[in-house]
Amino acid sequence: MPKKKILTITRKMPIAVENLAKKSFDIRINPTDNLYTQNELIKKSKDSDALLVCSNDKLDETTINALSSSIKIIACYTAGHENVDGITARNRGIVVTNSPDSVTNPTAEIAMLLMLGAARRGAEADKLVRSGKWSGWHTEFMIGQSLIGKKLGIFGMGRIGKAVAIRAKIFGLEIHYHNRKKLSSSEEDGAIYHATSDSLLKNSDILSLHCALTEDTRGFLSKQRIDLLPKGAIVINTSRGEVIDDNALIEALKSGHVASAGLDVFNKEPKLDKRYSDLVNTFLLPHIGSATREGRDGMGFQAIDNLLTFFKGENPPNQVN
Repeated sequence: MPKKKILTITRKMPIAVENLAKKSFDIRINPTDNLYTQNELIKKSKDSDALLVCSNDKLDETTINALSSSIKIIACYTAGHENVDGITARNRGIVVTNSPDSVTNPTAEIAMLLMLGAARRGAEADKLVRSGKWSGWHTEFMIGQSLIGKKLGIFGMGRIGKAVAIRAKIFGLEIHYHNRKKLSSSEEDGAIYHATSDSLLKNSDILSLHCALTEDTRGFLSKQRIDLLPKGAIVINTSRGEVIDDNALIEALKSGHVASAGLDVFNKEPKLDKRYSDLVNTFLLPHIGSATREGRDGMGFQAIDNLLTFFKGENPPNQVN
């Protein structure tokens, strides 16, 4: 019987994922579930054939160049893979894969929750009830915005963007989008394409960010771009916190140019810019876009499928470098 490949897993995985990994690999799991330092990652790579990493594991050029020569593949337990320097990995002959499929529906659901929570003052209302200060009803009590008839601008019409569009149409939103490539008519399903992001912003009563984090999208939502949004717009982010200029968005939330924001991701998370939590017009979640049982298990299953395919001598289906 051939010897099992050694797989180092940087964080504790769901039980179903660990059990599946044990069937095919000699697994080395982080016993404490604390985030490995880069030096620890390098040390753990010795004698391993593969790494299964999470989004907060940072594998930059220096770290990848210091990995053991035995490492042949890095499987990301996430859709995003910007934490791994894919170019340096490729130059070292290391394959990098991601796990995009199972995050699509859970993240689209969270985007809709953020939209509703931000539009209908969900956090403010919840806090009021819990405080015991709810004094009754009147005609102007907790007035928010309705979604129906609003223009939803989707920045990044990939898997998640498309899934959000499907759900948003049911709520009566008019779908607009900007993407690197225009979709086919059947994929658009009535959505209106904007060739530039500026055009999209000008036509977004609600802006929902679904782009990958790249050098082009880092800091995308700047003051200059926020000023293009209609007054009273709502901003939703389930992509990456670094896509937003926090100073610009917070100032717009304070001035009322942006009526409210629903955010599941943040710069430097889990360290939240306290100014967000001090505002009443924010609806904030702790990066739980994929946090369903089906989503988290599926991410691990897809990562393992990529590993198994690679070690069979085939190209893994989700190679990203």
